[in-house]
This record gives sequence, structure tokens and C-alpha cells, in this order.
Amino acid sequence: MRSSKKITLENSAEFKHKLLIWAQQYHEFVWLDSNDYPQSYSNYDAVLAVEAHSVLQSNYLDAFTKLKNYKNKINDFIFGYLSYDLKNDTEVLNSKNDDGLHFPDVYFFQPKKIFFFKENVLEIQYLVENRNNINDDLESIEQITSSRKGSRNDSNSTLEQHNVKIKKRITKKEYLNQLDKVLEHIHRGDIYEVNFCQEFYAENASINPLNVYHHLNEISNPPFASFIKINDKYVISASPERFVKKEGNKIISQPIKGTAKRLVDKIADKQLATALASDQKERSENIMIVDLVRNDLSKTAIKGSVKVEELCKVYSFDQVHQMISTISSTVKDTTDSIDIIKSLFPMGSMTGAPKLSAMQIIEELEATKRGIYSGAIGYFTPTGDFDFNVVIRSILYNKTKNYVSYSVGGAITSKSDPEKEYEECLLKAIAMKKALIN
Repeated sequence: MRSSKKITLENSAEFKHKLLIWAQQYHEFVWLDSNDYPQSYSNYDAVLAVEAHSVLQSNYLDAFTKLKNYKNKINDFIFGYLSYDLKNDTEVLNSKNDDGLHFPDVYFFQPKKIFFFKENVLEIQYLVENRNNINDDLESIEQITSSRKGSRNDSNSTLEQHNVKIKKRITKKEYLNQLDKVLEHIHRGDIYEVNFCQEFYAENASINPLNVYHHLNEISNPPFASFIKINDKYVISASPERFVKKEGNKIISQPIKGTAKRLVDKIADKQLATALASDQKERSENIMIVDLVRNDLSKTAIKGSVKVEELCKVYSFDQVHQMISTISSTVKDTTDSIDIIKSLFPMGSMTGAPKLSAMQIIEELEATKRGIYSGAIGYFTPTGDFDFNVVIRSILYNKTKNYVSYSVGGAITSKSDPEKEYEECLLKAIAMKKALIN
């Protein structure tokens, strides 16, 4: 049971900055922020969940069964993530590539304290046994004065506090060689499309995660931003992509495939967006994944309820234009939320088609274990609704091991030009690099 309190905020942005500073004292928190990006499906503008009352942490073995049992036993809000390597629970696969981060494969917690933002209204929900802390916590938050610390405009900006030397896990030559192998698989008919990724990393690295989050978020302003702390491990994400959302009996998935850079010149920028919308290669990539998502949704959907609400629509973000499709379905009341997610996981936009073959080739040709990258971050409600992003455009940090990592990738099809694919990867990496070294 939870105790609830609503207050009207005079300055929501300022309160959010203070709240994130206040949250740093806890061993675990999850922060989700839409950055006020206009969306068709949105319950909250931002959410903070802090301080675990209970925790589920596991490797991939029977992970979805463990998560189902935990969710149904708790019957409350739970927040956390699903790593890409839960593919090993859905299929007979493994993950043997290099892993410098060592995150758990799945992590969820039941928070003692939750803050929901919607416009200028803040709803606070504490577990009943913690309800007497609400007013004291609000007073502590309001007393914080350095709410903008870590902003790009702050005089003590991130550069002085970071020790990061970014390296490539594979060279450009190695990347191009691996893409040649991917294209061989495609030309043989093993796959139609695969999302091939590469890692950028730093060893002996020290960063201020809160400062980096503020910096990355200011650069990108994405609709599915997230910031997670799990003891000594951090996820700093500027994701533009929703994986899947459940709203009552309706399921919504919004895969992204198709990217173009932004330009300062407004006319030229609009021309790039228009060109992306009509680019046959980019549209074919997107449509392949739409078909895959339709198939995955049909596994739990009421017959005939799967539909494409929006196909290959171009949305503009601060760093890039992206092509997004929206696919929905309807499920029965008796369908468990975990079964829905398991039937879709991992997301098609980060694997390829056919999905199993794509995942096998990814494991064979990529140099790094993906871990939480291309997994999903989000939450379940007490009624079984959920909302999860796709973990892309994200910086991962293991403080104990002094290891920083971010990965980028792109969809490879028979029409792909390896040189252009490499340039697209560098384009996607710009925001993370800036957040760490500027």
C-alpha cells in the first residue's frame, strides 16, 4: 500500500534538478524523463523511483520466470531494466564476448519513494511505512541550492571532473571487414537485416554521472531519457526510442529504423528530413522491422487486433532525424505482462530479421557483450501496465572498475554501403562523446 500526496510546482524544471541531486544519496534509483517531447502515448512527463524496499537481481537463467514471480508477488510499482542478454532465456543462445561492465542481466526493485511529474503537478507516492518521511524529504529537496550544478553552462563543468580517454573496440578496417561478413550472410539468404554494433570505451576512467547525465540530456533532449544508479553501476541514457508500452489491454511498440543528421540551416535541414522520409533503403529497413514486430505482437494479441498505426514517419530530435513506426495490438485481460514482453524481446530494431538468425550472427561477429545496451529500461504498475525504452544513445559506467562504455550501431541490409554505415555510427556517437569530453 502507498500513501499519496499531490503538490503544484511553481518551477518544475528547477525542482527536477534539485530532486536528482537529492537522489544521489541512495544506493538505487531510476529516473525517466520525456523532456516534454510531444507524444501520443504518455502517462507522465517524468518519474523518479528511489530506495529499494525489495530487489530482484539475476543472470539470464529463467530470468523472465523469476521476474513474473517477483512482479506478481510484489503487486506494486517495480522499476528496472532487462539486458539484451536475456535473449539467452528466450532462445538457445549464449554471450561469450568481452564484458567490461559486469551489470546483472536483469534488475528490478520496489521503490520506497516515487515522484510522478505531469505538467506542473507532482504526485508523491511512498510506501505506507515511509509516509511520515514525505514532508521531511520535500523540505530537504527544497533546501538544495545548487540545482543547476553539472549543466553545460555551469562554471564547474564536466571537463574538469572527468578522466576519460575514449578508445574504439574495433578499428574502422575491422568494422568494414565484419560488415563484409554480414553482407555475405545476407546474400546467402541467412538474414534480411541485422543490427551490427560497435563499442567505444575508456578504462581507468572517472566521471561524475550526474553531470554527464545533465550534459547528455541537454545535448539530445530525447523523449525516453533515463538515469539509473545501482550501487556502483550507472546508466546514462538519451534514448529516442520506445520499446513497448501496455496501457490497459492495448500494447504499443514504436521501432526506429532510419537516421539522418540535423543541420543548422533550416531549409537544408528540412530537405534532409524529407529525403529520409522517401529514402527507399531506410524505408525498407523500417518496414522489415515493422513486419517482425507485427509477428511478435501476434503471439499474445487477440486475433485480428495487430495494426500499424503509423508507418515510417520522420520525427526530428536535437541531434538527428529518425524514422519511426507505431504498431499496436490488443491482449486479453488474462495475458500476463511478462509474457508480452518476453514474446517481443529483444526488440527487432536492435536485432534484425529473422530475429534468431540475426542474434546468432550478432554474437558471432560483434566484439563486445551488449549487456544492458540494446536492452530496455522502464517500470511496471500495480495493475500490470508497463512502459519501456530501448537502451541506445547511452553511456554505461562501472565506478568500481573505472570503466565507461557506449555502443552504437545500424541496420545492415543488402543495400547497405559499409562506408556510409560507419559514418552513421559516428553520427550516433557524437552526443555521448560530447557529454564525456566537452
